[in-house]
Amino acid sequence: MKIMASTLLVLVLCFLFTGLGCLSARQQATVSRGDPLRGAPPQAPENLRVPDGQTVLLKAHAKGVQIYDCMATAADPGKFDWSFKAPEADLTDENGQKIANHYGGPTWEANDGSKVIGEVLKKADAPRPGAVPWLLLKAKTNEGAGTFARVTYIQRVDTEGGVALSAGCDQAHVNTEARVDYKANYYFYAPQR
Repeated sequence: MKIMASTLLVLVLCFLFTGLGCLSARQQATVSRGDPLRGAPPQAPENLRVPDGQTVLLKAHAKGVQIYDCMATAADPGKFDWSFKAPEADLTDENGQKIANHYGGPTWEANDGSKVIGEVLKKADAPRPGAVPWLLLKAKTNEGAGTFARVTYIQRVDTEGGVALSAGCDQAHVNTEARVDYKANYYFYAPQR
């Protein structure tokens, strides 16, 4: 038992300081298939799956808002609709501890200062009515040497809420902001080592 505890401590320290670098290729494969250290990839539609050779670095739960502005439509300036502006959410780990912020860009900024900015590659309708779509995003830029430094892909799944309001946007409310509650799970991927 003492040997197992010390081995686990070494793995945790390696994980915290170097990512998967301390693990053998076989151990890395185990982690990418669902070891509790990282989590298994989510069940997602085929078009939202990440390319082969990627492993889950982090799973985070988001709780926040999707922000919309009331604006005239481009096609008809006499008509008005809610236009997506940005997300604003806190990301937490499996223990409920805040680990990152999510905001316009879309950007994810970890507590350690590292950031990843993504761009949407694919969308899929959410299974829940009234939920924002599930997404596959690719990293455009990474900043810092921490949590998000190596992220290459991001999935947004398990969404709840966040869809633009269906009413309340008219000429009298132009430039009004609506903040719609949402929740989601985000999976962050990096190349396997």
